[in-house]
Amino acid sequence: MNDFPITIYHNPDCGTSRNTLAMIRAAGYEPTVIEYLKVGWTRTGLQDLFAAMHVGARDVLRQKGTPAAELGLLDPGVSDSQLLEAMVAHPILVNRPIVVTPKGVKLCRPSEAVLALLDRKPQSFTKEDGEVVQL
Repeated sequence: MNDFPITIYHNPDCGTSRNTLAMIRAAGYEPTVIEYLKVGWTRTGLQDLFAAMHVGARDVLRQKGTPAAELGLLDPGVSDSQLLEAMVAHPILVNRPIVVTPKGVKLCRPSEAVLALLDRKPQSFTKEDGEVVQL
C-alpha cells in the first residue's frame, strides 16, 4: 500500500512534465501517471482539480502550442464555463504537469515546484537540459 499516493497529469512530449515525473521518481515514489492527452478530461474532474489548486480555468489555460488563440479563448470575456468546455474538447489547452499528493495539488511549472508537494526529496536532481536543481 502506498502511504503517500501521487498522481501526475503528464504529457510525455513536454520537458517540464518529464522533469517533474523524473524528480518524483528520483525521490523514491512511483506515481500514478495519467497521460491526459490520451484519456482526456471531464468537466467535473477539471473543476475538482482547479478547486483544489484554488485557481480558475484561465489560470491553467495553456496558450503556447495550443489552439487557444484560434478558438478565441484569450479574450478576457470568455467565461470559466466556456474555457472548461474547450479544455474537455481540446485536452492540450490544460497546462501541465499537474501533480496531486496528500500535501496538495499544484501546476508544477517550473518542475522543481513539485518538491513542495513531496514528503521526501531526491538526494540530487539534474534536469534534461543539464540544469542542476538545488535541493
